[in-house]
Amino acid sequence: MSEFLQNAWYVAGWTHELDQNRTLARTIADYPLVFYRAAGEAVVCLLDRCPHRFAPLSMGRIEGDDLRCGYHGLRFGPDGVCRENPHGGMSKALRVRAFPVIERHRLLWVWTGEPDLADSAHIPELPFIDRAPEASFISGYVPTAANYLLMVDNILDLTHADYLHPESLGGGSMTRSTASIESMPRDSLRVTWIANDEPPLPIMRMNFPEPGARIDMWTEVQWWPSGVMTLITGGTPAGQPRSAGMNVQAVHIMTPATQSSTHYFYSNTRSFATDNVAVTENIAKALRFAFEQQDKPMIEGQQARIGSADLLSLHPALQRSDGPSTRARRILTRLVTEEADKPPQNRESASAATANP
Repeated sequence: MSEFLQNAWYVAGWTHELDQNRTLARTIADYPLVFYRAAGEAVVCLLDRCPHRFAPLSMGRIEGDDLRCGYHGLRFGPDGVCRENPHGGMSKALRVRAFPVIERHRLLWVWTGEPDLADSAHIPELPFIDRAPEASFISGYVPTAANYLLMVDNILDLTHADYLHPESLGGGSMTRSTASIESMPRDSLRVTWIANDEPPLPIMRMNFPEPGARIDMWTEVQWWPSGVMTLITGGTPAGQPRSAGMNVQAVHIMTPATQSSTHYFYSNTRSFATDNVAVTENIAKALRFAFEQQDKPMIEGQQARIGSADLLSLHPALQRSDGPSTRARRILTRLVTEEADKPPQNRESASAATANP
């Protein structure tokens, strides 16, 4: 069976990555895909493989609403049907699969499963991305050579920040607190950490500059099976209401590319200094260092040691902090198994990732 959930909205990129004049090639859950903007600005997503000689369509050129293969000139419409064959007549074989795609929350969302089930209401709500002022909005993309579940684990077990990011996101408070886990609609999970009367995290000290300051902190992560996670964190002077403190809203999105590679998208905005570009630049620099220079090499090293095995099949010596990530993995395993057990007429075949319709 497929090891990826098929009936899901996966994030394929930031909308700013796609303009009117170029294609965007991304492999999502083992599907090679090409994205482009049609003449009317609508985003199109096709299987990135010409049915003639299997050349990448992403190496072709956009012509109005269509995409022309750069190898032998076959031209395909947004529905994947060939509209022009310079070498002869048309046939049913001259088409590629088209995928539902939506722009929302500054992101490109693609549905890899059964088209009839592609309900946009199932896209996670991320309103804080839309509300964020440009001066305080941070976004990034970190391609990583590791299975996406290892990266999901990284956010669902934030105790790693105390040791991997001690100069920015650490401080010991996550390790000293206990996560509570709550089941949410559509098989999502919400994980909450409360740490009271703690020194502020290094990245928070600009908000609590007094020597010896003590604060109450909260961190809330919500995970969806498509690899989308929101992370809300904040702090307030110890004993004070949350309204007296500061709040940061972030998204961490781990989209599977292949079994050993992941598209990692992140964003960050905040409730303080929202018009201060210098503060934004300093935070962005700290985040890039943490994600690109610390998380990425550590998780890629973890993947190298695990190899092609499933992490849980190796019987890791699980700790209390592994509760949220283990529960999320079990939910995903159940969903993938349920999908695979459906009658073939109600799901994509196992060969859909590599076959044209």
